[in-house]
Amino acid sequence: MRNNFKNLSFAELKVKREELSRKYHDLRFQMVIGHVDNPLQKRVLRRQIARLNSMIRAQEIEQARTEGPKADIRSAATQSGAKE
Repeated sequence: MRNNFKNLSFAELKVKREELSRKYHDLRFQMVIGHVDNPLQKRVLRRQIARLNSMIRAQEIEQARTEGPKADIRSAATQSGAKE
């Protein structure tokens, strides 16, 4: 189950995270009611969501790194001669 997330795009990872979050939320309600077949499924879902969050964040960092550093407004203003 771990390796099938690596082939997903950024948008697909976000959709999958939302899907698993909904499933986790539903499972929590079922546990309160008492109708859960496999209580370990809660832990598995929580870890999968954490894994997806890590992969999404890694892609965000990589995307920011490829865009390059953003211009700092204050340094641009001081270089042009404007005083703060």
